[in-house]
Amino acid sequence: MNSAYHRHVASPSGLGNSTTRQLRSMVPMLLVPVGSTEQHGPHLPLDTDTRIATAVADGVVERMAEEFGAPGDRRVVVAPAVGYGASGEHQGFTGTISIGTAALELLLVEYGRSASNWAGRIVFVNGHGGNVAALAAAVALLRYEGRDVGWVPCSVPDADAHAGHTETSVLLHISPGDVLTDELVCGNTSALSELMPRMRSGGIGAVSELGILGDPTTATAAEGERIFAEMVNGCADRIKRWQPDRNGLLT
Repeated sequence: MNSAYHRHVASPSGLGNSTTRQLRSMVPMLLVPVGSTEQHGPHLPLDTDTRIATAVADGVVERMAEEFGAPGDRRVVVAPAVGYGASGEHQGFTGTISIGTAALELLLVEYGRSASNWAGRIVFVNGHGGNVAALAAAVALLRYEGRDVGWVPCSVPDADAHAGHTETSVLLHISPGDVLTDELVCGNTSALSELMPRMRSGGIGAVSELGILGDPTTATAAEGERIFAEMVNGCADRIKRWQPDRNGLLT
């Protein structure tokens, strides 16, 4: 037997750059960012939701490290993101790739079943509102099967809906070089409740030619830092309390 295989090794906080040997003595909590590949107006990248979910998951690990010690001591590991989601409302825009609710639900169920063979707890960190139905159904089933799974949203109160002030501010904080500031224009700022009837039949393109719901021209990096911290703290607090509702949403 190779005794080197059993020596103590550092515990990285990312699943993708971990080895089996580094993880085999753990029963870690696995954070899984879930995002999308969809249009975010002319100024934000297609993977905006995925970037935000990944950054929030990393931020949760950092906060846990500050409160409880090194990330390895807490055995919290961030998985590579699920970068495709249910984005049918954006399908009319070039670059959008939607796998739909049914496919996403199945993916999350099989993901959870597989990961729970070695992860003690699984948390899906969601960055796209269109994924909610799939997450709720998948996590409810996983929990019914006896698996310790939950999900949290990267959301803040009073956020605008899509590619507006909120998301643009956060991207100016976490990925400033990828925001095309010379392309910033105001989108449809009507309340989402007023827009939903038209969006249900025609998608976001029916209410905003550029695919923006909100006003990105007011976005700032400083505001993005505040919003991002609120997202991280909100998710970390939900995870710490661990009070899943019937669909596995941590409250």
